[in-house]
Amino acid sequence: MSNRYGQLFRTPGVPALALAGWVARLPSTMVIVGVITMLSLSRNSYSLAGSVAATLTLATALLSPQVSRLADRHGQSRVLPPATGIGVVALLALVLCNRLDAPPWTLYLCAAPAGCLPSIPAMTRARWARLLEGQTLLPTAFALDSVLSEIAFVIGPPLAIGLCMAWFPEAGPLLAALLMLLSVFALLRQKSTEPPAHPGTADSRRPALFLRPVPALALLMGTLGAIAGTIDVASVAFAKAQGSPSAAGWVLALYALGSGIGGLAFGAIKPAMPLGRLLLYCCAATAASSAFIALAPNVAWLAAVMLLSGLSFAPTLIVAMEMVEKAVPRARLTESLTWLVTGIQLGVAGGASLCGLATDAYGARAGLNLALAAGVCALLIAAALPRAPQPKRAVEDA
Repeated sequence: MSNRYGQLFRTPGVPALALAGWVARLPSTMVIVGVITMLSLSRNSYSLAGSVAATLTLATALLSPQVSRLADRHGQSRVLPPATGIGVVALLALVLCNRLDAPPWTLYLCAAPAGCLPSIPAMTRARWARLLEGQTLLPTAFALDSVLSEIAFVIGPPLAIGLCMAWFPEAGPLLAALLMLLSVFALLRQKSTEPPAHPGTADSRRPALFLRPVPALALLMGTLGAIAGTIDVASVAFAKAQGSPSAAGWVLALYALGSGIGGLAFGAIKPAMPLGRLLLYCCAATAASSAFIALAPNVAWLAAVMLLSGLSFAPTLIVAMEMVEKAVPRARLTESLTWLVTGIQLGVAGGASLCGLATDAYGARAGLNLALAAGVCALLIAAALPRAPQPKRAVEDA
């Protein structure tokens, strides 16, 4: 393990990119939860907070692939500053409207353009592909990136919630906006890792969502996101039903810990087999662990299974990213990766919403069963994928 990661960090530019990418990812984990906490505290309405957050999530899902598409065409250094500026100004306007107790429609009006905030995971992974192009260390770099994402998700949301509750309701979103500006500036300073601009061609007029295997993998990422979103809600409901509501935090923390361990181990080992088969095995492990989630008799069992289930989450994401990196033209890489991130985001939102409805109607056990259903869907999608996607980069580069 130390050998592969040691080789990675001895590569020039890797430590700076890893740090800048992690710092840039942190505020993106704070925005949604910060907005929800701000509105629920100041407006005393969970429905308003949830609907405004849903507006922001949907806007991000629609706009971030377009921002990434422009970054592929014109370069990150030209696209990220205005996109970040628009998103941050809209987020600050949302904070100001809340502070001034403006009508609810103004909150939705500000939440929509805030979706212009760039997809930092896609931007950083495109930079990893640029820095390590043609090297066997790229899967290890993707693994490191996934682990850094897990760390950001462990730190970011509690930080945003804590600031909103300890200082004033707008503190969390304000810090997220400030960190976004500073971190994007730090990321753009990594000039040696920036992918080159690729001027538009006749083929680039189509969204990258239509490039194989992007749509299937985006759908697969949606099922993984649905598992995560379902677990977020179901864990809280199940722990409360078992008389231990505070245990939900430990359950979710173990899931993140398992994903981090799985990502680190995968980056160190990198099994020598075709990516399609590797993805199938990862999804099979996800489906199997989801079955144990559905059978959980108590919170202790659920926590242990969450740790086990998390082990396959990051490897599945890493393999999917590597499949896209190998299959799509370099000129479409950032946008293609963004569609996978968008799939996860929509899956999380949909899974959480559906789990909430199922839990209210049928109890906490119904939410756990939804995780199994999403796991089975992930396995079916992986089984339907071609085992060896045809590389397209050489065709376009020629």
